[in-house]
Amino acid sequence: MPLPAPTFHHLFALSDDTGIFEHARHDLPRREHGYCVDDVSRGLIVVVREPDPTPALQALGETSLRFLEAALDRNGASRNRMNDDGAWTDAPALGDWWGRSLWALGTAAAGNGYPLPRKRALRAFHLAATQRSPHLRSMTFAALGAGEVLLAFPDDEPSLLLLRDAVDRILAASGDATWPWPEPRLSYANAAIPEALILAGAVLGEPHVTARGLSLLGFLLDLQSGPGHLSVSGSAGRGPDDHGPQFDQQPIEVASLADACARAYAVTGDVRWRDGVRLAWEWFEGANDSGTVMYDALTGAGYDGLERAGRNTNRGAESTLAVLSTRQQARRLDVLDLAMVAG
Repeated sequence: MPLPAPTFHHLFALSDDTGIFEHARHDLPRREHGYCVDDVSRGLIVVVREPDPTPALQALGETSLRFLEAALDRNGASRNRMNDDGAWTDAPALGDWWGRSLWALGTAAAGNGYPLPRKRALRAFHLAATQRSPHLRSMTFAALGAGEVLLAFPDDEPSLLLLRDAVDRILAASGDATWPWPEPRLSYANAAIPEALILAGAVLGEPHVTARGLSLLGFLLDLQSGPGHLSVSGSAGRGPDDHGPQFDQQPIEVASLADACARAYAVTGDVRWRDGVRLAWEWFEGANDSGTVMYDALTGAGYDGLERAGRNTNRGAESTLAVLSTRQQARRLDVLDLAMVAG
């Protein structure tokens, strides 16, 4: 049987009619820390991915889209942080949050079932897509949004231009035989890089780009696997000379592996990637280096980090959205597998 649908109780507890609060102390939102585009973007992606969203989820999607629209300036750069009074506290820029905003807007433009929000999301995406970030991670996240748009609208020129520039940026940053990763160290959400290449190769019809993404994903999955479970990089990152297990392991790293493996499975049908999604969900269920369950099954909350002796008991937005996203991917593949058996 497929996994049950995700539970969104804690995500709703972290949200209000402005956005999603970034941090929590245990299970209570830290309203004084405000909101950020990074987490609102992740939240919009989770909402759009849900196959049968409730009215409450639809409302959260509208709130998130409105937040991302407001974050953009007239040139397409994005602010990131808003305080609990609703005032932006930083200047528009092209950091990771700009890329994540493009990822979310592209996903909403392609997948949101309501015509008006889709048009609004695509309009905001096109505005942000006029910019280019000097940062590899920012361009990686933007590429994922461009790829989603192109899956729905294959002739969308702003997406094509952005995606090609992002692919060139990623491919130009190459490692060597012993460390093929395009950065000196792993940091966080690492699997977004190979996922962007896998998606780009598929939509652009460039198999060598997909092959590069699959090779990097295989390297990453091997590096971050222990005996029978994932053993992902700690919060300090990981370089060629570092060895695991490492702590504080971040749920977002596991969620990015689930996303990338699900994408690779969709493109190739190789069961290795289906198993990667399974390993990611099992990490949250306790198949990890501390043998610790990393989510609250009653509320859908995700714990903020896996520690050597247990877990960080705070349940912020990033970790909660990582749990929800990973469960969505695992459930979707369960449903597909069940349909294949029935067929």
